[in-house]
Amino acid sequence: MTEKTQFEFLWEKIRERAKLLINPISYSAFIENLIPVDVVNRKIVLKAETELTAKQVMTSHANKMREAIATADVGLADFIIVVDGSEEYTLNEMPDAVEETPVVLDKRYTFDSFVVGSSNKFVYAAAKSVAEAPGENFNPLYIYGGTGLGKTHLMQAIANEIAVKKPTLKVIYTTSEKFLNEYVDSMYGKKGSGREADSRFRNRYRNVDVLLIDDIQFWAGKYGVQEAFFHAFNELFTQHKQIVISSDCPAKDLTTLEERLRTRFEGGLIADIQPPDLETKIAILKRKALEKKYVVPDEVLAFLVRNSDNNVRTLEGRLNTVIFASKLHEEPISLKLAATALQESINTEEQEEITPEAIVRATCSYFSLNKSDLVGKNKRQELVRARQICIYLICDMLTLPLVSVGKLMGGRDHSTIIYARDKIAELMRVNDAVLKEVNDIKSAVLKQ
Repeated sequence: MTEKTQFEFLWEKIRERAKLLINPISYSAFIENLIPVDVVNRKIVLKAETELTAKQVMTSHANKMREAIATADVGLADFIIVVDGSEEYTLNEMPDAVEETPVVLDKRYTFDSFVVGSSNKFVYAAAKSVAEAPGENFNPLYIYGGTGLGKTHLMQAIANEIAVKKPTLKVIYTTSEKFLNEYVDSMYGKKGSGREADSRFRNRYRNVDVLLIDDIQFWAGKYGVQEAFFHAFNELFTQHKQIVISSDCPAKDLTTLEERLRTRFEGGLIADIQPPDLETKIAILKRKALEKKYVVPDEVLAFLVRNSDNNVRTLEGRLNTVIFASKLHEEPISLKLAATALQESINTEEQEEITPEAIVRATCSYFSLNKSDLVGKNKRQELVRARQICIYLICDMLTLPLVSVGKLMGGRDHSTIIYARDKIAELMRVNDAVLKEVNDIKSAVLKQ
């Protein structure tokens, strides 16, 4: 496939979205005849026939164009308009070098800090075995389980363990999103400082001893990146290099991935993480409390896990709420304090069903916003923070797929939802103001 065909393929996807967003007359006059000529720094370069057309696109349709690029989900972030012979509309941006910037490992994610119970002891043992003898025991190792059950913890524990005990081995841990973005950048970084981008990408992922990729279900329908990973997988596998993959479902259920990838995943060891039982939930919370230098009575821990879902992040959020209430009121943690903080009675009467709409309403009310502002594209700081908190609460209080959350929040993709969720979760650890905002809105939702 030539570069021109690649550009046209990307542009066709974007045009399909733009046609739905821009009125037909403007689309026909200014958008339809733009020609894709390049991709630079994840921006598609479009050639217009005249400066008048270029000016009209940039002044009247730029936001809709960017929305079309985002919703087309082709791995691009923006666009550039050029006109032959124009000094104003010319390409003055050079491709960035594709740098090797691996995901930074969280040193807290170790095997020692992973709470083992009946629900996860099999996958824990498999991960330990891989870390002790990479490429020798189970290859590939395929870990799957629901959100917040510990997949990422185990993946990074493997990488951290190998880094400490086998420092001569080259280990790469990355996410499916980062792998996809690097693939897109390498495919189109073809001149200037990006001349060798494609070969650097291939060498980076084929010359390692251990490759760990998190959440590969997000490659669904993206056949270019699947092809790139397929060749990297074969190269590593034939050299007996260790491959570890995680997903939210069994390999056989990844029907949107190519059959040849699924069969290779199934050829190794498939290990699932089951939802934790009551005892494991309590043990997890006890460890989390000790990490925060708090001693929480067992009766409070039992209360926190009662009627909770299986998401460890949700459990930790409940614990954070109680710890914050203890700090706020300068009271020791007790069953009464916990019940008050969570707006529940000790007997925990069943709450009315919580809906995404209720969370959106409560967030809008708290920040005095309209729904259109909350789910829209405006990037003012106060709107972004409110939007991220709303996303966090939907993920925390409900068990919706990330794709569904993205649709609810204005058609955002899964990577944006993951970033917002994790951003607020991290801020809640270090910023009491954010923690208070989240808890106040959650209380409002529970009272509705």
